[in-house]
Amino acid sequence: MIKHHPNPSLLLAFSQGQLAASLSIAISTHIDHCQHCRHQVMALQETSAQYLDDNEPDLGEWDDDEMIAAITADDFEVHPKHSSPIQLNIKGTDYTLPRALQSVALSSWLKLGKLARARIDLNEGEVHTNLLHIEKGGTIPIHTHKGFELTVLLAGSFKDEHGEYVPGDFIWLNDTNTHSPATDTGCLCLTVANDSMHFVQGFSKALNPIGKLIY
Repeated sequence: MIKHHPNPSLLLAFSQGQLAASLSIAISTHIDHCQHCRHQVMALQETSAQYLDDNEPDLGEWDDDEMIAAITADDFEVHPKHSSPIQLNIKGTDYTLPRALQSVALSSWLKLGKLARARIDLNEGEVHTNLLHIEKGGTIPIHTHKGFELTVLLAGSFKDEHGEYVPGDFIWLNDTNTHSPATDTGCLCLTVANDSMHFVQGFSKALNPIGKLIY
C-alpha cells in the first residue's frame, strides 16, 4: 500500500498548473498509482473552476486547509485517460513507463555498477530529472543531498532506514536526511534533484566527485 504522498500544497499547485515540468511529471506519475490523490486533484480542479465561475475568488488568499475542506463533501468520479504504454527492457526486465513520461526523450543509459540512469531533458537548469534503475541486490551507499531529492517508485521495491517502498510512493528528502536505498528485487524510479548526492561514510566518500553523475 502506498504510504508516501505529495503534501496538500503540492497537490493544490499541481491542480492549478503552477509546478515546473519535473514536479508535474512526478505528481502525474504518483496519481496514476494513487486513487486517493487522484481524487483530491480532480476535486481541487473542479472546486477551483466552480469558485472562479460563481464568485471570482482570489485563490491566493485561501490556505491549503480551507481549499481541502471546501471539497470534502463532494464526490467526484475519476476516469483517467488511457493511452498506449511505452515499454523498456533494462537488464532483461520489462518495465512499462507511466503516461506522464510517454512524450519525453531519454538520454542513453549511464551504468555505474548495479545502477543505471537515463536523463530526461526538461531544460530546467540545475534541476535534473532521471530514470534510475537499481539491479536486484543493488545498494546506494548512505548519503545525503546538497539540495532536495524526490523519488517516485515506478516498479519493484526498495527499502532504506525510513521504511519500505512500493510503486507509487512519493518520497521527498532534503539535506537534513540521510539514507541508503537497497533493493532485493530490483527497481525503477523517477528521480528529481537539484544538486548532487553526498556520500557520508567510509570508502564511499571517495565517490563524491561522481555523485552528480547519478542524480
